[in-house]
Amino acid sequence: MRRRTSGHASTDSSRRVSIRTAVSAGLVVVTLAATAAAATAQGAAASAPSAHGQRTQQVEYFTGSTAHPRHLTVPASKPVSPSDKAAIAADGDVTPIVQNGPVGSKLDVVFVGDGYTAAQQEDFHADVRAKWAKISAVEPYASYAGLFNVWAVDAVSNESGVSGDPTQDVVRDTALDSAFFCEGTERLLCVDTGKVESYASKAPAADLVVMLGNSTKYGGAGYNDISSQAGYDGIATASSDNDRSDQIAVHETGHSLGKLADEYDYGQSGTYTGPEPTEANLSTLSADQMTAQRQKWYRWIGQQSPDGGAVGAFEGGGYYQYGLNRPTENSIMRTLGREFNLPGREAMIAGFYRYATVLNSPVATDRTVPRKARLRVTVPASAQVKWYVDGRERKAARGRSTVVVRSLGVPADGRSHTVTAKATDRTAAVRDPALRKLLSGSLSWRVAR
Repeated sequence: MRRRTSGHASTDSSRRVSIRTAVSAGLVVVTLAATAAAATAQGAAASAPSAHGQRTQQVEYFTGSTAHPRHLTVPASKPVSPSDKAAIAADGDVTPIVQNGPVGSKLDVVFVGDGYTAAQQEDFHADVRAKWAKISAVEPYASYAGLFNVWAVDAVSNESGVSGDPTQDVVRDTALDSAFFCEGTERLLCVDTGKVESYASKAPAADLVVMLGNSTKYGGAGYNDISSQAGYDGIATASSDNDRSDQIAVHETGHSLGKLADEYDYGQSGTYTGPEPTEANLSTLSADQMTAQRQKWYRWIGQQSPDGGAVGAFEGGGYYQYGLNRPTENSIMRTLGREFNLPGREAMIAGFYRYATVLNSPVATDRTVPRKARLRVTVPASAQVKWYVDGRERKAARGRSTVVVRSLGVPADGRSHTVTAKATDRTAAVRDPALRKLLSGSLSWRVAR
């Protein structure tokens, strides 16, 4: 682990070749909704004016690497000032870290760094690679690593490190104003969400956003009530060089990608009496009721779950001790350091496919290809490819990722023909027919006469 120091920005202007994307006119500032009732099954309360007129929002934070998360109300970020907009417009180089396919066909993850000086941007890129390696080693990320593109957006800070590290009195001049001891809570790493959005918007696409603070201190946060016009829902913050903080980001993606609820309670007496939650991993129903009514995770009941034990209905979740049930005793949506349970994995895979497509090809589909052309497609390991000529499957080519057009038996009759590749992800981790519809795709090419 390299040494972290505070200090003024280096004047070293040597920078790598990178992708620069312009800031769109009128940088979007996060708009926060009105406050919901505290501790509802739908998640943390959204932003609203406090008694003194200041807008606030709830964030999720983590006191330890194996602790249940907690929520806290913090001041909402102010709109980005004109001077900050001008500074951001001159900053924010974008570097591809992982490229698996065209933007629009992959889930694009954007990391924005804070507390990195101009001379430390290569350190930031190395931190992104290391953090993504740990996140993508968790299932179901590990089985679907090919569905993601990863981008690093530089945010040059005047000082190295983040405020509140190691002690509350430490204040550093950084691009995103990230700080521990947010509202007096040591492990809560808050950030200016408007500035994060301004930087994240520079990436070619932003489906998932993580802010890495240049620190070895354990901590992070989840801003789960943010829905950005840049395309992402929520912001996760984490320390760059703490080997346990990646679990914070994984948990937060359970909210942003899987649309999963928290499965913990606050340890205080309280009974939920509201309607059936919309999230896939909370229910007012017992295991028997789910099975009888064919509701929620009934397809998984009794199955051994990767987080330990069998799927059932365990009371406590959505911040309530009673009245709401979760699928398993202790998944990552309840305690850090755990796995997603079976219903959670299913929801995460469906979330991946809301952004990414099962089938991709480097061969453009908007132009005619010759009969001698070689067509190549990429699919997840759990998907199968089928090839068609004018709508009729060529069974001999089933399962192949690369074919030569003429080998498919395309007639050389001077007429135009169409070659189509279709793929369906047959993973056993998705059982809901409605979700399985997201797991299919096709690509077609016109063949020259």
